[in-house]
Amino acid sequence: MSRSRDVFIVSNSTDELGGVTGWMHRTAHLFQEAGHRVHTVGIHAAERKMALPEPCGYPVTALYPSHPPTPWAPKGLRDRFRVPARRAEAARAARKRRAVERLSEIFRAARPGGVVIVSQVWAMEWVGEADTGGLRVIGMSHESYDYSRASHRYRWIRNHYPPLDHWLVLTEEDADKWAGDGMNNVGSMPNALAALPDVPSPRSGKSVASIGRLTDQKGIDMLLDTWALVAPQRPDWRLDVYGTGEDEADLRARCTALGLDSSVRWRGRTDDVPGALAASSVFVQSSRGEGFPLALLEAMASGLPCAAFDCAPGVREIVRDGEDGLLAPAGDIGALADRLLRLTGNPRMRDAMGDRARTGVQRFSEAETMERWEELFALLER
Repeated sequence: MSRSRDVFIVSNSTDELGGVTGWMHRTAHLFQEAGHRVHTVGIHAAERKMALPEPCGYPVTALYPSHPPTPWAPKGLRDRFRVPARRAEAARAARKRRAVERLSEIFRAARPGGVVIVSQVWAMEWVGEADTGGLRVIGMSHESYDYSRASHRYRWIRNHYPPLDHWLVLTEEDADKWAGDGMNNVGSMPNALAALPDVPSPRSGKSVASIGRLTDQKGIDMLLDTWALVAPQRPDWRLDVYGTGEDEADLRARCTALGLDSSVRWRGRTDDVPGALAASSVFVQSSRGEGFPLALLEAMASGLPCAAFDCAPGVREIVRDGEDGLLAPAGDIGALADRLLRLTGNPRMRDAMGDRARTGVQRFSEAETMERWEELFALLER
């Protein structure tokens, strides 16, 4: 039996619609079930909210009621004398000091052996200024090395993560890349499969499902271009797009311009992912970048074969190409269309891959992942 610890999970937000939020609360429940005392903390409350598990059974705290303003940086000498801007910046800095002090108070309540897990890079700015004395601090990145390397988050990781007790990425391949970049305190921890539906999808509906935020990262624009190649050859199939996001209006306009309104159904946000997957026969993921996508895990657990862009090590670790799904080179729309045509046109392949997907994905069980967390906690305590 592992010892009981105080575990704080800190994210950008505790209620923002998205995969990291879902990971946060599922992981909090797993820690709680293992006997740990859990407190989840978000830097701010979200505008686009996710339905939280009821009841949570652990404290859920937001340091700000909404997204905090970005720091003001004067541009040139004249800017320095702008009194309203200087006052606004002073107020922002004062609010941040109060937020950091509140976070410090939360951490000071921990028993010896407490652990802080920072699930997103931006949140480290507040954790790094808080009092973490006596606690072990673990940072995380839920995206691939290549995706981080191409963004501003690379600089944040380089600035904030070297002094941490440990930090985690989602695959060993990404950990090796970061280690090769001089980050020697890095390890890997995959996302866990939340649940295995009692009954898999019958794969009887002529529906291809996509589940994710309607943002640039998820590549729904590329999915629409892909579907424009598929739809003429599969007139009896439909693409069901589940999710909301800031790009929705542009994506709907793109759909209309491509002449796809009769074959694409915009399903909006769903709190019944198993139900959405049960009504589908194929799952597609068109992301530009990913970490270890929970949506793929859930689709495969439902017995759906997946077609996906090979955009990250986590994707090819989950989907075994040619065995339980089909991968296309990242961004190759023609190749992704080919994979969808193969899966939608061959029921025997679809059923065989779907059955293997449901069996194989169980290697990412919650029990296996929790055992790895407990081993890491024990290691950091030595």
